[in-house]
Amino acid sequence: MKLVTYAKDGNEQLAFCINDNLYDTDMADPNLHSTMMDALNDWEQFSSRAKQVEADIIAGINPVMSYASLSSAQILAPVTHPTSCRDGYAFRQHVAAARRNRKVDMIAEFDQYPIFYFTNHNAVQGPGTIPVMPDHLQKLDFELEAAIVTCKSGRNIKAAEADSYIAGYMIMNDMSARTLQMEEMLLNLGPAKGKDFSTVIGPMLVTPDELEAYRIDPKPGHTGATYKLSMRCWVNDILVSEGNMGDMDWTFAEILERCAYGVNLIPGEVIGSGTVGTGCFLELNGTGLLNDPNYKVQWLKAGDVVRMEIDGLGTLVNTIIAEDSTWSILNLKKSA
Repeated sequence: MKLVTYAKDGNEQLAFCINDNLYDTDMADPNLHSTMMDALNDWEQFSSRAKQVEADIIAGINPVMSYASLSSAQILAPVTHPTSCRDGYAFRQHVAAARRNRKVDMIAEFDQYPIFYFTNHNAVQGPGTIPVMPDHLQKLDFELEAAIVTCKSGRNIKAAEADSYIAGYMIMNDMSARTLQMEEMLLNLGPAKGKDFSTVIGPMLVTPDELEAYRIDPKPGHTGATYKLSMRCWVNDILVSEGNMGDMDWTFAEILERCAYGVNLIPGEVIGSGTVGTGCFLELNGTGLLNDPNYKVQWLKAGDVVRMEIDGLGTLVNTIIAEDSTWSILNLKKSA
């Protein structure tokens, strides 16, 4: 299934997305939940019934009418208020390139265990405008990622079982204010302030069965579902990043295993993959300068349109806008 959350009469509405047309779940079947979070909290029963309802709509058996289309509706994040939001570090190519560009050795521990950090689940948003404060516009960056959302509770989940906790997959843009990020990481803490203003997910949640044709074996020594899905990002219609979800070294199942160690996971938790290789200006600028000292670095600016695509997961589009403010926390720093 492809499930979309959109704004309808001022409320969140869950809908099937079929050929870009949106069919309200509760209109198609009054026994189906009308919001994503309610569906996630009842995923086993909801998903079983919803798959049959979707099949009936496609076959013309269910006469429900489409209320809107993907292109005309106000699309929200698939999960508008996640119970948490974590981001992983799954692509070795990105980590190795970033460290090479800084002229430091690759971290051996990357291959020993997956890691993640918590970001601001109250700043999760979907397609549309991304308002940013002045400090954020100093080296503002995108990060091309995939993400999952959990659909049942568990603790000490093993990687071999973890895929059953995944409701589906989405595109994620882990927006990053690099000046703020690098400032705080000088103190060996973060990323935090450089990340907590916006994390974009969407435009839809795609269930694993939709991606079965793309499934491949995980890398040797790893466990969990892996999908060969091309990932691309354009800024103002210029292609700036290309990668593949199949290049994840750590699988989502393995990241989930670590997340759930000694912790109760619950439905509605969003977990990102981390940046794909070439998936941000920070890496691209570093590589460019390494090869050419005169390379012209790039950062996002107000008015830029960021468009991300992942095979099977749709297209996520956002426009950067500057907030009407002159306030700067960078100017609040104390003198040494």
